[in-house]
Amino acid sequence: MNVSLYQAAAAMNANSRWQQAIADNMVGATVPGSRKQEVSFSSVAAGLAPGATGLNGHTFVMPSATTSVSFLQGTLRATGLPSDLAVEGPGFFEVQLPNGSHAFTRDGELQLNAQGQLVTKQGYLVMSDGGPLQLDPANSSPISVSADGELSQGGAVKGRLRLVEFNQPNQLQSIGGGCFIATNPGLIPTSAQASQIRQGFLESANTSPTAEMASLMTAMRMFEANQKVMQMQDDRMGRVINDLGNPSA
Repeated sequence: MNVSLYQAAAAMNANSRWQQAIADNMVGATVPGSRKQEVSFSSVAAGLAPGATGLNGHTFVMPSATTSVSFLQGTLRATGLPSDLAVEGPGFFEVQLPNGSHAFTRDGELQLNAQGQLVTKQGYLVMSDGGPLQLDPANSSPISVSADGELSQGGAVKGRLRLVEFNQPNQLQSIGGGCFIATNPGLIPTSAQASQIRQGFLESANTSPTAEMASLMTAMRMFEANQKVMQMQDDRMGRVINDLGNPSA
C-alpha cells in the first residue's frame, strides 16, 4: 500500500474543508454579528479505525480537519440609527423563523415591517418576553431601547427584547445569515445576565476579508504541496510497474 498517497489525499481533503470555511467567512465578513468558522487539524491512526479493511495490520497517520465556530466578540461600530442594535457580551437576539421555530442571532440590523413588527433584514420576527414585538406603524416617533432591552416608542413601553445566553454556544448550529438554531435538546437558552444592548451600534463580524485572504493563500499552498506529493507517488508507482512488468529491461 502506498501510504504517502493516502496521506496526501487525506491532507488535500482537509485543506478543501479549510478553503470552504474561509469562503464562508469571507461571505459573512460583511454581515453584522457573523461568527467566524475555524478549522483545526489533527492526525488519526487510520489502521486502528473501527471497521478498517485492507490495511494488512499496518497503522498509518491520516490528517483530518474539524470545523468549529468562534464566538469571540466583534468590534462595535456606531451607526446612529435607532433601529440598529448591538449585543455587548455573549448574548443573542431570539427571532422567529417563517416555520414558527426559533433561531438566535447577533445581527441587530433591524427594521419595521408593514404590520409594525420589529424584524431582521431577512424578515424574521424579533421576539420579546411576550412574543413577537409589535409596534404602532402609524406612530412616527423613534424607538428607544435601554441596555436591558426594554423598547419604547414615543415614551410608551412596547416590550422587552428577549436576549438569551447559552452555556455552550459552540453547540449551536448555523443556518446562514448570521443565525443559529439549538438542535441539541440539552442546549437550553437562558435569560441574558452578562449581556447588554447598545442602541445605534452594530457588531462587526469577528473576522475580516484581509485575514481570510491571507489564510486562503496558505491553504492553497498546502493543497498544491500535497497535490505534488500525490503526483510524485503516482509517477514512482508507474515506474515500478513498468520495471516489474519488463524483466528484460
